[in-house]
Amino acid sequence: MYGVLIALIPAFAFSIYSFGWSAVWITVLAVAVCMLTELFITRIMLHRDNHVLDGSAILTGVLLAFNLPSSLPWWIVVIGAFIAIAVGKMSFGGLGNNIFNPALVGRVFLLISFPAQMTTWPTPLNMLKAVDAETMATPLSVMKGVMHGTGSLSDLPSSLDLFLGLNPGSMGEVSAVALLLGLLYMLYRKIITWQTPISILLTVFVFSGILHWANPELFAAPWVHLCTGGLMLGAIFMATDYVTSPITPRGQLIYGVCIGLLTVIIRTWGAYPEGMSFAILIMNAFTPILNKYVGPHHFGEKKPREKKKEAVKAA
Repeated sequence: MYGVLIALIPAFAFSIYSFGWSAVWITVLAVAVCMLTELFITRIMLHRDNHVLDGSAILTGVLLAFNLPSSLPWWIVVIGAFIAIAVGKMSFGGLGNNIFNPALVGRVFLLISFPAQMTTWPTPLNMLKAVDAETMATPLSVMKGVMHGTGSLSDLPSSLDLFLGLNPGSMGEVSAVALLLGLLYMLYRKIITWQTPISILLTVFVFSGILHWANPELFAAPWVHLCTGGLMLGAIFMATDYVTSPITPRGQLIYGVCIGLLTVIIRTWGAYPEGMSFAILIMNAFTPILNKYVGPHHFGEKKPREKKKEAVKAA
């Protein structure tokens, strides 16, 4: 948990650079509410030992904050953090038992409950000199507008700006380069494996690339999809959650490919501009199935195909 938090430092530093001290305030508030909620439920309601310092509640708070606009009112942050821990984690029995990623449970709950506040994006401080406006449309909103015939892909920021983070969005998702630094750190420290994040990124690149090749005026280029919205944040830090992702490399590949496909489908034809959160939660529900049918065989256990051959011979 703390290794993942270290990997998030570049994205957190860039969020402060982009959105100022409001990024610190929202992150600290989300972490505090997550820790207090878990402490209250474990000690007061369930009479269990306190494991709030194991890092999981802190990580949930940070990831939730990274999925929120920096201008979100404090009371909405409190509600989201409470839902993330109380509903997304503790209602299943605590760490190791939750089916869905708690931070995404909180984020999706807020998105459905407070759509106006959750889709109002303040102009980053590093763009105020170039753009004289308090709020801006995110690249995903522009792409969705093109699908509805109310915009043009020429309104998107340049690929370099998207990669560096010179665009509006949630606090921790705007800078692809900062998130990739976190990915390299976690791969180097072997905190995660490459199968899930790389399969998501490759699937999104290939699927969106096919759409762009078919109609470049309607569908954005694949590198635009990779560097916009919560794709990098979700693929690197949320889809790789130990509890809610498959345990085998083959299962992780299937899991990642499905998340990538669902993300592009929702982004392109869904009601919401972003599809990463919904795609991960959907595939979280399929993780037990993947673990069962794509899991490793025990030593000495015969594969189904071998059992079938023996049955045929015996007959």
